[in-house]
Amino acid sequence: MSDENLIKQTCKELGLTYKQLGEAIGVSEGRVKQLAIGEVGEQVQKACEMLLKINRLEKQLTEHNQLKTLLKNFIS
Repeated sequence: MSDENLIKQTCKELGLTYKQLGEAIGVSEGRVKQLAIGEVGEQVQKACEMLLKINRLEKQLTEHNQLKTLLKNFIS
């Protein structure tokens, strides 16, 4: 991860508001705002890392499915 706060980085990469991120990881918007300017605990860190990983995996899956479709169309 970069030097940027994990909360800010996660919101930025996923295109989420603090409220949306809070809903995704099970904390209030106010708590997310606090975490955006302070230390992020281990549980929140793991939740954000998992969200980021899921997002990357979903993008990879989409790319693989697109390639699969292209190959099917090429073969037929």
